[in-house]
Amino acid sequence: MTPEKAPFVTFSKNVFIPVTNICRNRCGYCGFRRDPGQPGARLMKPAEVTSILKNGVRAGCTEALFTFGEYAEEVPGYNLMLDEIGFSSTLDYLLFLCETAVEMGILPHTNAGVMTRSELEALKPLNASMGLMLESTATLEAHKDCLGKIPECRLETIREAGKLQIPYTSGLLIGIGEDREDRIESLEALASLHREYGHIQEVIIQNFAPKPGTPMENYPEPTVGEMMDAVVLARQILPSDVSIQVAPNLINPKTLIGKGVTDLGGISPLTIDWINPEAEWPDVKDLQNKLGDIPLRERLPVYPQYVKRGWYSERIGSLVERLSDNEGYRKQPATENAEDLEK
Repeated sequence: MTPEKAPFVTFSKNVFIPVTNICRNRCGYCGFRRDPGQPGARLMKPAEVTSILKNGVRAGCTEALFTFGEYAEEVPGYNLMLDEIGFSSTLDYLLFLCETAVEMGILPHTNAGVMTRSELEALKPLNASMGLMLESTATLEAHKDCLGKIPECRLETIREAGKLQIPYTSGLLIGIGEDREDRIESLEALASLHREYGHIQEVIIQNFAPKPGTPMENYPEPTVGEMMDAVVLARQILPSDVSIQVAPNLINPKTLIGKGVTDLGGISPLTIDWINPEAEWPDVKDLQNKLGDIPLRERLPVYPQYVKRGWYSERIGSLVERLSDNEGYRKQPATENAEDLEK
């Protein structure tokens, strides 16, 4: 069955904040991860993050995407870095950053890897949505010795987020050694969780992009045909209220939209894609021109159906309501500013 053409395709406007690239995992394809003391290793200072948040608010961004290496405390040397900026744990620092973002008028979306229920509970009041890429339910060489990439652990985090009614993002990484049957199994696992808890707002179908200096630097990228097939599978297997997303800086989305893609994720006017720094974000106007008669519509990091259901805390409620229109999408900034002046 051919998917029906969506009346429009959504995206969010964000700032991408790579709080730390220290990580306990050593994935074979990752060019982001560093060890303390290694060139490029970072733990962003509060002032650095605050500066990005301020610029994001000025640019009309509604999403602060906080990304982390997973459980960096398990990596020798990281705790000293954390202590130097005045925090005893990554969670405490993340809560501070989320609180700062909300106070400044931008909604946090946290992607910090595998998390416990108590960590998710602590972060829920300050986050419009959260996320964790499942990547694959298969046991892969690319994930060898990566405690956080055990599929059952990732599924458990996604399950706990569902129990807590956290609007959630997940996804598959295509081309890291899995096969088509693995993709089907992965999508069925996500579909099952969503049918039980109703919390998965989007599933990303992301193409692997090799990085120089990684064990998989010479590994072949997935073909356009494989990506099309993965998108079609996603649309067939996932419930209809789950959006299918591709990254427009990694692949031309136009053909994939015809196969079932309905969202293009976060696009930043200010910050690079720190996971794929070689791939520039498209300008939204240029992207609209390339899509032709397929309209783009801006959303918040929390999808409209969850805005309407009130799946957000009192702490961020006034901000969600100020930034969203009566359908739950992003209120046009000019309209928003006019209404603020009337108040």
